[in-house]
Amino acid sequence: MRRVVVTGIAVVSPLGCEISEFWDRLCTGKSGIVPLTRFDVDEFKVRFGGEIRDFDPADHLELPQKELRRLDRFTQFALVASVKAVAGSGIDLTVGDPYRNGVLIGSGIGGLEEIEQQHSTLYDRGPSRVSPLMIPKLMVNAASGNISVHFALRGPNSAVATACASATNAIGDAFRLIQYGTADVMITGGSEAAITPMGLSGFARMNALSTRNDDPESASRPWDKDRDGFVLSEGAGVLVLEELSHAESRGANILAEIIGYGMSADGSHMTAPNPGGEGAARAMSAAIADANLPADQIDYVNAHGTSTPLGDVAETRAIKSVFGDHARSLCVSSSKSQLGHLLGASGGVEMCACVMALQQQIVPPTINLDSPDPECDLDYVPREARSRSLTHILKNSFGFGGHNACLVIRKAA
Repeated sequence: MRRVVVTGIAVVSPLGCEISEFWDRLCTGKSGIVPLTRFDVDEFKVRFGGEIRDFDPADHLELPQKELRRLDRFTQFALVASVKAVAGSGIDLTVGDPYRNGVLIGSGIGGLEEIEQQHSTLYDRGPSRVSPLMIPKLMVNAASGNISVHFALRGPNSAVATACASATNAIGDAFRLIQYGTADVMITGGSEAAITPMGLSGFARMNALSTRNDDPESASRPWDKDRDGFVLSEGAGVLVLEELSHAESRGANILAEIIGYGMSADGSHMTAPNPGGEGAARAMSAAIADANLPADQIDYVNAHGTSTPLGDVAETRAIKSVFGDHARSLCVSSSKSQLGHLLGASGGVEMCACVMALQQQIVPPTINLDSPDPECDLDYVPREARSRSLTHILKNSFGFGGHNACLVIRKAA
C-alpha cells in the first residue's frame, strides 16, 4: 500500500491566517472568540462567535476583484488556505501530470451567505434580479472546483458534506485516493462561513450554542461542568498530501504521515450522539486498526470536544471504551476551546494543529476548563500547553447526522 505524507498546511482561522501565528496563539491559550460585527446582532439570542475580522481575500490572492466577487466567503477561505498550503509545501503543480493531482474539500453548509443574499434579492426585487452567479457560488463543491481551476488540476475533484465531520472525511478520502494509486497529490481539508443571520439564528434556535454574551472568550469550555453549548466559528484548514516517493523525489519537507482512517454512523439520532459513544468508538477503533497500531501507541487525541453537554460525555465514554486503561495515560484536548466550532472546516484546521503538535512536540491546551464535569475525567491538558513526546495522534470529528470520522497521523521519520 502506498504511503501518504503531509507536505503543506495552512489555515484561515479566528486565531490567525498564518500558520505560525495560529500555532503560537493556540499554544499560549489565546481565544479567538469575539463579539460579532459582520451584521447587526442586537436582537439575536447569541451575539458572539469565531468571526474572522477584516478578512480581505485580495490581501492573500493575486486575483482581480471581479474574480473574487464570484466566490462566496467559504470559497474565499478555502482558496486562500490552499494557495498558502501549496506555497508552504514548495510543490510546483505546473510540473508533471495534472491528471495525478486533485482536490477534495469538505463543507457542512457551503455558500450560506450567498443563499441569504439572493433570497433577499428574490423577494425584494423579483426573480429577474437574482444573480446568475448564485448557483456556482453556493454549491458545496464550489471550493473544490475553484481550487482545481486556480491550479489547473485535472485529477480527482470532489467535495464532502458530512456536517462537522466534513473536513476529516475529505482528508481521509484524499488519503485513500493516494494510497490506492488514483492520485499522487491532493489538496484537501475543509471550509465554512456560516456566521450569517440564518446560520446564527438556526443554531441558536436548536439551543446548540453557548449564550455567554457577557464573556465570549470563556464561552467554549469543553468538559467543564458549566458548559452550555458550542461557539459558532468560521474559516478553513487545508493540507497538501503526497505519495511518499513523490514527495521525496522533489526533496519536500515532510511534516507528518497519515497512516489510518476510520468512519462510522451512529444510526440513532440526527443531532444527538449515542449516549455511550458507540459510533464514535467504532470510528476511532477503525482508524487505529487501519494504522496497524495497538491502541496504546496513541499519545494524544485531538478531540471533537465541542463544549456541548451530551457530546463531551459521549466522547469521553468512547475514548475510555477504545483505550481501556491507556485512556488515563493519554493527553486529550479540544482546540475548539480556543477556536470555537468551525463546523465542516473544523477537522481541517484541527488537523493542521495536529501536524504542528508532532513538529513541535507540544500538546495544545483545553482552555476554560475550570470546573471539570465529574463524568469527564480524563487528562484534557487544562489551560496550559504541555511538552510531550509525540509519535502518533488520533484526530476525532463527529457531525450531525451521526457521522463519525477519525484519522491517525504519525511523526515524520
